[in-house]
Amino acid sequence: MTDDQRSIANNQSLYLKSEKALFMDAVLATLTANQSAALETLKELLRIPSVSAISAHKPDVRRAAEFVRNQLSSAGLTTELVETAGHPIVYAEWLQAADAPTVLIYGHYDVQPPDPLDKWVTPAFEPTVRDGYIWARGATDDKGQMLTHVLSVAAWLKTTGRLPINVKFVIEGEEEVGSDNLDTFLDTRREQLRSDVAVISDTSQYAPGIPAVTYGLRGILACEVRVHGPKQDLHSGIFGGSITNPANALARLIGSLHDANGRVQIPGFYDDVQPLTDSERAGFAALPFNEKDFFASVGVEAGWGEAGFTSTERRWARPTCDVNGLTAGYQGEGPKTIIPSWASAKITCRLVPNQDAHKLSKSLGSFLNANCPPGCRVEFLEHHGCPGFVADANSPFMAAAKAAIERAFGTAPVLIREGGSIPVVATLKQMLGIDTLLLGWGQNTDNLHSPNEHFSIADFHKGTLASACLWQEIANRAQ
Repeated sequence: MTDDQRSIANNQSLYLKSEKALFMDAVLATLTANQSAALETLKELLRIPSVSAISAHKPDVRRAAEFVRNQLSSAGLTTELVETAGHPIVYAEWLQAADAPTVLIYGHYDVQPPDPLDKWVTPAFEPTVRDGYIWARGATDDKGQMLTHVLSVAAWLKTTGRLPINVKFVIEGEEEVGSDNLDTFLDTRREQLRSDVAVISDTSQYAPGIPAVTYGLRGILACEVRVHGPKQDLHSGIFGGSITNPANALARLIGSLHDANGRVQIPGFYDDVQPLTDSERAGFAALPFNEKDFFASVGVEAGWGEAGFTSTERRWARPTCDVNGLTAGYQGEGPKTIIPSWASAKITCRLVPNQDAHKLSKSLGSFLNANCPPGCRVEFLEHHGCPGFVADANSPFMAAAKAAIERAFGTAPVLIREGGSIPVVATLKQMLGIDTLLLGWGQNTDNLHSPNEHFSIADFHKGTLASACLWQEIANRAQ
């Protein structure tokens, strides 16, 4: 290449960068100028009681799906309301950015039941602005967070007539009831859904003023154990001491799940655990965290868990085994002297990457059977499971997300992992072979699934700006 050619190429490159910057500035200006309208759109969606778990709300769930579809259609995307055996899935796409990456955006428009209703300061489906927050069921989980991406795409198309990347939206209405029909949809449309990366905003920031990118989630293994004894409840005076008590037997089995140092005793439980790297442990340790305040926030004086790990490491990146519920014998007022005929416990294990939920479920069932006292038998029921997830913290997509968030929030995000599970993340990896950017705009204190759910209005707007920046940052790194 001659000097003149090199100069021309450099000038063209500078022109393109300048043009992109102007486009980006114009999109952000559009979003900023229309913040009041964006909030009103969110209120409209929040007024729809799209409670997927309650059959009486089925028309409302469909109304919410149609609302989301209309928003995407009005923005200029090709849309479809996909019928399922349950609630419909909203699919939309804009695929006119030649040679640019394709981003799959997932979210959900269904919400949890609002009960107990008497605990709400204002009605759950009458969105109210108070103290800088919008209060309503679904404000954070997930209507508010999902809508940021719809609004950002709409702003790009309104302002510039195009997007710097291709987008596909999958917004479902059954996330709060197990996403029973999502896998079928994803499986039957694998080719149509092929993308380079997925984006989900259904997580949280690390803390107020500290935005985050969640690069890892724990998986889950859910099961139930029932210990059966005599054919009916027996008089504890007549039979006590001669018959194995199923409640006592279950207590012994539960006690055997951990040793004195908090290590889970299920055979093979740690065989496939992906250990934390030194840099991850250092990163966790550098985050602002006060263990005493953390315990106080949940009303306890001290914690307990696997020895050799911090509370943050245990919550985010170590596997666990917990009893979620116990049932045995008489539960009514006053005493009733019986040996119950059965006892049961619901158990979940949170898993880290490389652990296999099905394999460990079999191991847990065998462990409980082998340790069941004579005179009782174990019935073991497998429920759902999904693997853990860790994304490449150094990928171009992760770099794009960090740059977009820093521009919108005015501070660089921290990298975190979360202890919960989002099964669709594993499904997208298994079926489509893509990683997911988990970009949460809310806070863990937003009362998700509880009365008085709320979402910071400032963070709603910042999340929308970050979403708009993300599309350009991804496009920039693809060239």
